[in-house]
Amino acid sequence: MFSISELCCMFCCPPCPGPIAAKLAFQPPDPTYKLTPADDNNVKYNLHFYDRAEWQYSERDKSKVEAFFTRTSRGNNITCIYVRCSKNAKYTLLFSHGNAVDLGQMSSFYISLGSQLNCNIFGYDYSGYGMSGGKPSEKNLYADIEAAWQALRSRFNINPESIILYGQSIGTVPTVDLATKHEVGAVILHSPLMSGLRVVFRNTKRTWFFDAFPSIDKVSKVKSPVLVIHGTEDEVIDFSHGIGIYERCTKAVEPLWVEVFSQDFLEPKSQTKIWTNERNPKIDLRSTEHVFVGFRINVLTCCGVTLVQLKNFIQTKDNRYIVVF
Repeated sequence: MFSISELCCMFCCPPCPGPIAAKLAFQPPDPTYKLTPADDNNVKYNLHFYDRAEWQYSERDKSKVEAFFTRTSRGNNITCIYVRCSKNAKYTLLFSHGNAVDLGQMSSFYISLGSQLNCNIFGYDYSGYGMSGGKPSEKNLYADIEAAWQALRSRFNINPESIILYGQSIGTVPTVDLATKHEVGAVILHSPLMSGLRVVFRNTKRTWFFDAFPSIDKVSKVKSPVLVIHGTEDEVIDFSHGIGIYERCTKAVEPLWVEVFSQDFLEPKSQTKIWTNERNPKIDLRSTEHVFVGFRINVLTCCGVTLVQLKNFIQTKDNRYIVVF
């Protein structure tokens, strides 16, 4: 957490949400990729990964990733990638990543996720992240996702009902904002935050005028089905944030509460671990009583989405849920 002196610096008088947002929320890494023009018109770009991107696939797989720039309403050129994982994909995920990664680090995950879910993935870097211009800020965050949305709709002719908005951590902030403006197939909020002040001061009960990222005041306006996912032991964004967002959201389907300490529990890992949502012995995965259900079949039925190929989750007959890494 923060020291008294650090908090005093962040919440200077008079308070200003912009600096608070930047200091608390944005931790852009050194770029893990670069783009070089693939044509004379600068419409398409070749994507090159640095070693720290930890690209896990072949050059042929890289051809599935189309990279380009799009301009936001605030004048920043941001990087976008469209990952074609399936020729017959019914859905495309518009993915808003966490605060300490860029598209280079996310690209391998996008290919893996899209291949398992039989859907395509559209990702973008926030202003000041990766090769995107400008600086990270709350206003830029909202302009960034709107520009990504417009690019996805116009460049790839994707209908809103075929788009699933997926936000993780800080990425839930622009996701909620966009979802208040457009009806989509579904919305997934992975480790959402209610607002910036509530992350630092957990006993905050109202949204002050200088607060940043007030998703708690916006989520009730979302018209699309919303799945909230949160770790019950999350040490970064407290579990209470997931509960608060879920309770305020009028379109929420049954949430997924997972007993894990990390926000990254949906990302593929090389090792196998099992976390159950109850404090009891690990369950034998070979048992016939277990059914692989992806994101949980009952939730997806409510959302009208059939992303059941992902085998990160297991449902037992007594309705306990297990996350497998």
